[in-house]
Amino acid sequence: MHPLYEEFLSYLNHADKENCVRFALSHLDRADLDIVTLYKELLKPAQNEKACRDDQQKLCIWEEHLRTSIVRTIIECCYPYLIREREHLFGQTFKGKAVVLCPPGESHEIGARMVADFFTLSGFQSYFIGANTPQDDIIDAIKYTRPAYVAISITTAFNLVAVGNAFQNILGLKTAIPFQVILGGQACQQNLSICHRLGADLVLQTFEEIHDLSENQPDVIS
Repeated sequence: MHPLYEEFLSYLNHADKENCVRFALSHLDRADLDIVTLYKELLKPAQNEKACRDDQQKLCIWEEHLRTSIVRTIIECCYPYLIREREHLFGQTFKGKAVVLCPPGESHEIGARMVADFFTLSGFQSYFIGANTPQDDIIDAIKYTRPAYVAISITTAFNLVAVGNAFQNILGLKTAIPFQVILGGQACQQNLSICHRLGADLVLQTFEEIHDLSENQPDVIS
């Protein structure tokens, strides 16, 4: 556990949005944290931390939404730091494009939002097109951006069905656009074989795995 985690969690547990944001940005300013460490070791585990007892879950949905809102605000506030880190590592070159999304029916977007930033930190032009993305919009985004990777984040297991229904149409674009499909998220972590059977080129879960993708990608001048 990161030494700063408990302090951050205490602010989040009290729904203290102001101090949550101030805490994250102040430690980025002092270089006590970088973006990856903040996301992996503070935001993600705090987001997954239970805010109430199992017998109170139906009463605590609003608390989960509040925590998500606070974490989302922190991520948005981190964007200038994200760009600074990317430019320090890659200058004005890119490793291609990546489209990141959640499939139809999947409303949990925080993981996907972090993944989009991980692609940015790995040198890609990253396009996060949101939660619950309709199949036609996914296809239009791929046609327009012509990405090297399409990353689909699935948190809820039954949304694997929604991906399955849309997957063949997405994969059909690969005859004209040479992209790879990445699946990730909690549902894939728990159902790895299903994600591979759907036709994913890769099933990834970590920043390190995403960063490794840039090693074999040629630079593209912005």
